Amino acid sequence: MARVYNFSAGPATLPLEVLQEAQQDMIDYRGCGMAVMEMSHRGKDYPVIHDQAIADFKELTGIGDDYDVLFIQGGGSMQFAMIPMNFLNAGESADYTNQGTWSGKAYKEALKVAALRGATVNLVADCAKDIPTRMPSQEELKWNAGVKYAHFCTNETISGAQFKTMPATLPGVPVIGDMSSDILSCERDYTKFDMFYAGAQKNLGPAGMAVVAIRKELTEKGNAQIPVMLQYRTHAKENSMFNTPPTYSIYLFGLVMKWIKKMGKENLFKLNAEKAKKIYDVIDSSDFWRGTAKREYRSDMNVTFRLATEELEKKFLDEAKALGMSSLKGHRSVGGIRATIYNAFPMEGVDALVNFMKEFEAKNG
Repeated sequence: MARVYNFSAGPATLPLEVLQEAQQDMIDYRGCGMAVMEMSHRGKDYPVIHDQAIADFKELTGIGDDYDVLFIQGGGSMQFAMIPMNFLNAGESADYTNQGTWSGKAYKEALKVAALRGATVNLVADCAKDIPTRMPSQEELKWNAGVKYAHFCTNETISGAQFKTMPATLPGVPVIGDMSSDILSCERDYTKFDMFYAGAQKNLGPAGMAVVAIRKELTEKGNAQIPVMLQYRTHAKENSMFNTPPTYSIYLFGLVMKWIKKMGKENLFKLNAEKAKKIYDVIDSSDFWRGTAKREYRSDMNVTFRLATEELEKKFLDEAKALGMSSLKGHRSVGGIRATIYNAFPMEGVDALVNFMKEFEAKNG
């Protein structure tokens, strides 16, 4: 078996031991005589997997029984539309930040819903086009009182910018966070959020769903007139089994939660910071490399940088790929190089990249 170092931003690397456990359970899950993906979600075996996954996620995020944890198909992008559809009605408004591709997409979806309903969306900070890339400072954020909610993205995978501390919002305004690319990667107080969500395919498991944590009191405030599958209350009341859930994705999500618990989340957070520092130290060592995010906002999950020319970048990418380092090319919208090092990405892969960067500079500098 020859596994590459997968620097993809998603679908992303899964823990090897999770894959091995899933492989062992593939044909016959613990004597059930069938695979998890064949089980009825109404039977006796699957709900145990489902409920344990939720319990472990709550434990790791530190949220209590005042939150619903939902598994909703459509990924993080579905949430961009579901949020305003549930919580933004005629004559009301919501606050959004725009500091990159994903926060921008959420903002644009909210604008569409607002236009249909006679509501408004406030852009409280906009630095999406700034180079080097960054997050808005606390001073820039012009939050509005009386809005239905405030929404922001904690980490921008394409630009490589991350909120190192959560921005302070106005008291009494529900806070909603898109944490698709840095959930459970560093210390966060998740109880400060009334809702947070993440596409699973980055730090939580395989593609196919979003994990949504939402305060029950906010769930009940959702619009009851929209299609039933788009209401958070529908998924909450049925424990995400109103329709057939993505059972295998949830099973693998549960294995990843167990893997984090076994490692210890504090150890994981420390390891993530160490992985990122190793790459940034090389970037900062000479003018051969140019980091694309402001230092104070540099992401520990998505390390973005450029070389002097696109030709040199192509040579770098081709040689890295030949050495078993996959998916280092930056997003098609921005180019450059992006090393995505989510929770499951091994330190050995970071060391391989760092050594290669040093050798490449010595030969081409």
